[in-house]
Amino acid sequence: MSKLANPAPLGLFGFGMTTVLLNIHNAGIYPLGAMILAMGLVYGGLAQVIAGAMEYKKGNTFGTVAFSSYGLFWWSLVILLLLPNFTLLDPAVVAPDSTAMAAYFFMWGMFTLLMFCGTLNKNRAIQFVFGSLVVLFFLLTAVRLTGDTGLLLTVTGIEGIICGSSAIYTGIAEVLNENYDKTVLPLCPVNK
Repeated sequence: MSKLANPAPLGLFGFGMTTVLLNIHNAGIYPLGAMILAMGLVYGGLAQVIAGAMEYKKGNTFGTVAFSSYGLFWWSLVILLLLPNFTLLDPAVVAPDSTAMAAYFFMWGMFTLLMFCGTLNKNRAIQFVFGSLVVLFFLLTAVRLTGDTGLLLTVTGIEGIICGSSAIYTGIAEVLNENYDKTVLPLCPVNK
């Protein structure tokens, strides 16, 4: 039987890079624009869905659910932002208000908290990715509930940059460690 490639780095890079770019926006560095939306559709969305399908082929339920779900999260977020702008829909689709977006982010936070439980037998790097993502979703929920577009949103953006960067680190660690057949970048395995 031939060895299958590890799809996790593809999913981690898709998630990580898109998360960093969106949260640079949340931190107030640049406005939400086509670059972030395109990354959300293609690399954050499509690449993760592909990684999820590849994890399915390998028999990895956790990877299948995680990558497919977060890929579809990016697609749904972009659609939530763009759908109200389509004038072909009559009556026009109403944009979600702050309460609706708080509920959206809260549900993703709860999902991520449950998925975090699935990382407890994995390495510390992936635990950090999921743990920091739980915090990010609940901070996004708080931003929407409070309407705070100042300090809280900036802190949320910084936390999101850290979360996305941790996914990028984990992805490149998996690539390099496998490529060189030794630990180049530590993932800190859990002692079993």
